[in-house]
Amino acid sequence: MIVCQIDEFSVNGIRGWATDTENPSQPVFLHALADGQEFLQFYCTDLREDVHKAGIKSKNTGFHIPMPPALLDGETHHITFKNRLKQIEIYSQNEKLEYISFAGILPVETRSFVDGLKQGVLSGWVISGNDVKGWKGNQQLVVTCDGQKIAQIEANRYRGDVGKALSCDPYCGFQFSPPELYRKPYSQEFRFYVLPDMIEVTNSPCNTSFVTDAHEALVIDVIDRIDSLHVELTRLRRQVREILPQPGFTIADYHSWATAYFPVLRKYVDRTRDDSLIKGNPLVSIICPVWNPDLTDFRAAIQSVMAQTWQNWELILVDDCSGNAELRTVIENFAKTDSRIRPIFQQKNGGISIATNAGLAAAQGEWVAFFDHDDLLADVAVEYMLREGQRSHADLIYSDEDKIDASGYYREPAFKTDWNYRLLLGVNYVCHFVMIRQSALKIVGGLNKEYDGAQDHDFLLRASEHIPAEKIHHVPEILYHWRITANSTASDIGNKRYAIDAGIKAVNDHLTRRNLPATVSSQMGMTLYTVNWDFNQTPSVTIIIPYKDEITTTARCLDAIRKYTRYPNYKVILIDNWSITREAKQFAQTVEKIPNVEILTIKEPFNYSRLNNLAAKDEQSDFLLFLNNDVFVEQENWLEILVNEALADPLVAIVGGKFVYPNQTVQHAGVLLGIGDVAGHAHVGIPRDEGGYAGRAYFPQEISAVTAAGMLIRRPAFELVGGFDEEHLKVAFNDIDLCLKVRDAGYKVIWTPDFCAEHHESLSRGSDDRPSTERRFFHETQFMIEKWGQTLQTDPFYNPHFTLDRQVFFDLTLPGVDETRYPPLASTRKKIRPLWPLPVFTIEPGKTDALAKERARKPSKPRQKKPSTTSSTN
Repeated sequence: MIVCQIDEFSVNGIRGWATDTENPSQPVFLHALADGQEFLQFYCTDLREDVHKAGIKSKNTGFHIPMPPALLDGETHHITFKNRLKQIEIYSQNEKLEYISFAGILPVETRSFVDGLKQGVLSGWVISGNDVKGWKGNQQLVVTCDGQKIAQIEANRYRGDVGKALSCDPYCGFQFSPPELYRKPYSQEFRFYVLPDMIEVTNSPCNTSFVTDAHEALVIDVIDRIDSLHVELTRLRRQVREILPQPGFTIADYHSWATAYFPVLRKYVDRTRDDSLIKGNPLVSIICPVWNPDLTDFRAAIQSVMAQTWQNWELILVDDCSGNAELRTVIENFAKTDSRIRPIFQQKNGGISIATNAGLAAAQGEWVAFFDHDDLLADVAVEYMLREGQRSHADLIYSDEDKIDASGYYREPAFKTDWNYRLLLGVNYVCHFVMIRQSALKIVGGLNKEYDGAQDHDFLLRASEHIPAEKIHHVPEILYHWRITANSTASDIGNKRYAIDAGIKAVNDHLTRRNLPATVSSQMGMTLYTVNWDFNQTPSVTIIIPYKDEITTTARCLDAIRKYTRYPNYKVILIDNWSITREAKQFAQTVEKIPNVEILTIKEPFNYSRLNNLAAKDEQSDFLLFLNNDVFVEQENWLEILVNEALADPLVAIVGGKFVYPNQTVQHAGVLLGIGDVAGHAHVGIPRDEGGYAGRAYFPQEISAVTAAGMLIRRPAFELVGGFDEEHLKVAFNDIDLCLKVRDAGYKVIWTPDFCAEHHESLSRGSDDRPSTERRFFHETQFMIEKWGQTLQTDPFYNPHFTLDRQVFFDLTLPGVDETRYPPLASTRKKIRPLWPLPVFTIEPGKTDALAKERARKPSKPRQKKPSTTSSTN
C-alpha cells in the first residue's frame, strides 16, 4: 500500500510526500489525475527530513508538482493520485480523502518593459493577463517626470516583435514624446506606471536629458572664445539651433503633422492649378483588383477615387470571383452612380496578377495607376501625379505614402528616396502610389502570376529593365494611404510567407535577365533581401592609408587588413605624414619587409586631400581605396563586397561601407546633404544591427556621398574629376566634394552595410571642434556652401519632408509655414548621361580576369623611397 500525505495545494501547486509501506526504501511513482484525466507522472524523491524524523525510513519521499494552468479557471476540479500496481490512500490534515477538491483562478499578471529613449521618444510595451486567459495589450499608463504626473497614455501601438516573442496581443506598444516643457538640457527621471494598480513598468525609471552636456559646453565655449566675430557668430547660431527645443513635428507625432499637412497640400494645388495646366486632359485608368474586401473599407476606397480633383479618370474594378453577392451589388451600384466606374467580374478566381491584368487589358487611359481595394487616395493624388509626370517627362512616377488604421489614425509615413535602383533590389521601397504611361506599360508588360505576393516588386524590377532611370520620377508628397488590416502586409509581413518566397524569386530572376550572377536571400524572414554578388573578376585595388605616429592604431589597422582580406589582387600604401616617434621609425622598418605594402613619406603639414592625391598620383590600379588608419576590418570578404558593388554596375564609381563606434553603434551609414549646413552622417547612434528609419540601414543603396574613412573609387573616375580638392578642402568635406563631383559627371555613389568595420573617428587627428581647427573648418564649410549651393539643400536620397537642422529621419518640416516647402515645379536634380564609359568587366562564367592574373604574376614596381619624400613650400 502507498500512503500519500498532502501538505499544501494552491494555485502554486501541490506539495506533499508519499511512501510505500511495504518497501519504504524505494521511491514512489505516482500518476496525477484531474477530473479522471491524467496530467502528470512523477517520482516522489524530494528531500523531506521532517518526514524521516517522524519515523519514515527514507529521507527522499517528497514532491511538489505544478498546478496545470487549465485547472485555474475558477471551476471546481477533483484531483487524485494513482499507482498502477498498488492501492493508494490519500490524507490531508489527518483526514482520509478520496480526492482533493480544488477551485482556483490564475492571478492576472503584468509584463512590461521600457526600451528607453530613441530618436527623442521614450518607448516600450505592456501586456496583462496570464497563460490561461491570454496576454492582452491596450493597457493604460501614467507617466511621471521627477515625481509629477505629466501624462496618461495607451499601450496600443503595434509591436510585432513582442507579439511574436511572447505569443501575445501585438497591439501593446507605447511611445511617449515628452512635451516641450519637459525636454530639458539636464537629467530628468521619467517613470511609467500601469493602471489601475500603479505597477511600475520594468526598466523604469529612465533618467535622461534631451540636450547633452557636450552641446552645453560648446555654447559656453562659443561665448568664452570669440576671437573672430564672423566665425564665432555663425558657430553660435548653429549650436543654439541644435540645443534649444524646436517647435514643430516629428515622426513620433506624425498623425498631427498629417492632419496639418493635407489641407496645406490641397490649398497649394488649388493655388497653382493655373500655372501647372496639364496639357491634353489625359485619361487616367485606375486599376483595382477586388477580392472579398471589408465592404466599409471598400466603399471608402471607391469614394476616395470619386473625390479626386482630377475628373478625367476611369476606375476599373476587377472582382476576382469573390462569390459575394453583397459585394457584387455594391460594385454595380457604384457603377450605376458614376459611369467612370467600370466593373469586370471574373468567372473564376485567378489571383491578384490575373485580376490586375484583366483591368490593364480594359484600360483606355494615357496613364495607368494601381490601387488596392481597401486603401485610400488623397483627393489631389491623380492631379498632382499628372503634373509631375508632365513636368518631368517621366514614364513611371511614384509618390510617398503612409498607413491608416481602423481608427483613421495616420501612421508610419514612408518618406521615400528618389529613384534608387540598388535599394529596390533589397526592398520594394516604391510600393504605392504608382502610375505608368500606357505606352511604357505595353513594353514592360502586366503583372506575372508567377510572382503573386511580390507581383508589384517584380513589375518595378521589369520596368527598370526597359525604362531609363531619368524617366522614373519620385513625387515627394503623401498621396496614398495604405490601410492596416489584420491580414495585410501593412500589418504584419509574417501573414504572407509566400510573399517572401515570391520576392526572392523576383529579384533573382531579374538579375538573371540582366546577366548579373548573384545569390538572393531573405533578411530576417521578411520581404527584405540580401544580394550577394558572384563575379569572377579581381581587378587591382590600391589601399591608401595616411597616418602620423599613433603606431599602435596604424599597426592594428594594417594587421587586420592582412589577416582578414582574402581578396588576392591588392596592395597597401601607408602615407607617413611626418611621424616623429621612435616607434614610428621602427614600424616603418618593419613594414618595408612586408610584401605588397609600402610607405610613402610626406613631410608637409597635414592636408588630407593632398596626402591622398600624392599617393594616388602614379597608381595604375583599377580601383583606389581610401582608408583611415583607425578603421579595423573584420570580414574576410570585405574588399570583395566593395569591388563587386562596382562591378555590378559600370555607372558606379564610388562605394562606401558601414562604420560603427567601439560601442557598436553606427558612426556612418552614408551621408545626407544639407545636414549641419553641408552634410551629416545618416543613422548615427543606432545599434549596429538595427535598420533605422524605414529599414534604410539594412540595404545597399545609391546615396549622395560616403565618407572617405573607407571609400572605394574607380581610379579613372578619380582622375576625371581631379581627385580631392587640396586647395580649399584640406581636412573637412573633401570626401563629400569628391562624391558630388563624381555624381555631377553622371556616375553613382553606392553605400553598402554588407561591409561593416569599427571606426575610432578622428583618433589620430582629433575633431574640428577644437579652437586650433575651428577657423579652418568654418572656411571649408563656407566654401562648400558657395560651391554646391542648392545641391546641398536638395539631396535626392533624403526626403524634403525631413528637416536639415535637427534630428535626421525624425524631425519634420512645418506644413504651410514656409512657401519654399513647395518649390517651383522645375527640377533641381541633374539627370546626366555619363561623359565617357568607365571600365566594364565582362562576366565570363568559369574564367578569371586576365589582367588580374597578369598583375598577380608581376606585382607593380615599388615606389622609390627617396624621390617620394616631399616637403612643403607653403
